[in-house]
Amino acid sequence: MTSGKKTKAARSSVQAARSSVVASKPKPWGTIIAVIAVLGLAGGVFGYAYTRIDEKNQRDAALAKWNPTEENKDPSDQIEGVVKQEYAAGKHVDATQRVAYNFSPPFGGPHDSVWANCTGVVYSSAVRTENMVHGLEHGAVWIAYNPDQVSGQALDTLKAKVDNQPYTMMSPYPGLDKPISLQSWGHQLKLESADDERIDQFVQSLRRNQYTYPEIGATCDSATFNVDSPPPFVAEAPGADAVPMEGGTQATDEMPQDGQPAPQVSTPAGSEAPATGASAPASSAPAGS
Repeated sequence: MTSGKKTKAARSSVQAARSSVVASKPKPWGTIIAVIAVLGLAGGVFGYAYTRIDEKNQRDAALAKWNPTEENKDPSDQIEGVVKQEYAAGKHVDATQRVAYNFSPPFGGPHDSVWANCTGVVYSSAVRTENMVHGLEHGAVWIAYNPDQVSGQALDTLKAKVDNQPYTMMSPYPGLDKPISLQSWGHQLKLESADDERIDQFVQSLRRNQYTYPEIGATCDSATFNVDSPPPFVAEAPGADAVPMEGGTQATDEMPQDGQPAPQVSTPAGSEAPATGASAPASSAPAGS
C-alpha cells in the first residue's frame, strides 16, 4: 500500500511540475504582434485599394455625361467657357514657315506637315506651335500652361492627366494669358486652376471625339518628330510673311483609316463663345506660333 501511495504521489508531483512549466511558459507576444501587424497592413492595403477603386468609379460615373454619343455629339457645349471655331482641315506649311494664328494658343488652322507626338507626352520645354496644332487634327487634346504661373503641385496635377495617356500632350506656353489652356481641334478652354473639374470634362468630351476632329483614325505616334529635342517655340509675333489663317497647302496624302478624305469640322456660325474667350482679330497675330 505504501508503494502505491508513493507512486500516486510521484505522479501528482510530476503533473504539478508539468503544470507549473506550462503555466510559467511565456506567451509568444512577438508572434502575436507580428500577426496583428500583418493583418492590420493587409486591411490597410485592402481599404486603400477599395477607396481608390470607389473613387475611380465615382469619377467615371461623374464623367459619363461627357461621353460623346450620336445624340450628344459634342458634350463640350455644356462646359462653361469653351470657345469653338470652325477650321478647314489638312492645310500644311513647311518647317520654315509660321502661321498668323487668330488665337493664342491656337486650336486649328494651317499647321506643319509633321505633327508633334501626342501619345501622352509631357514636353518639358515649349514646342513650335505649328507642330502642336497638327496633333489636334488627329484627335488629341493639348494642355498648355504658363510656366510663370503653374508649378509645384499644380504642375504635377496636370502631368498626371497627360503622362502616358493616349491622344494627349502637354507643354509650357510662355506668355499665356491664363495659367492653363486646353485645346482640341476647333475647341479651347482657358482656366485658372489645375484642380478645375472642367479639365477632365473637356478631355472626356473631345479627345478622339469622332464628331469633332477631322482625321478619324489618324495616329498620334509621329515617327519623324523628335520628342527629346522638338522644334522650339518662337515667342516673337509672326512677321508680314506669315501664312494667313486661310492659307497653307492642301494635303493630299492624309487619309483616315476608312480611306475617305478627312471631313472638315462643321460648327454652326455664332456658336456659344463666352466673351472672355473671344477671338483676337486676324491682324493682331499672337506670339508663339
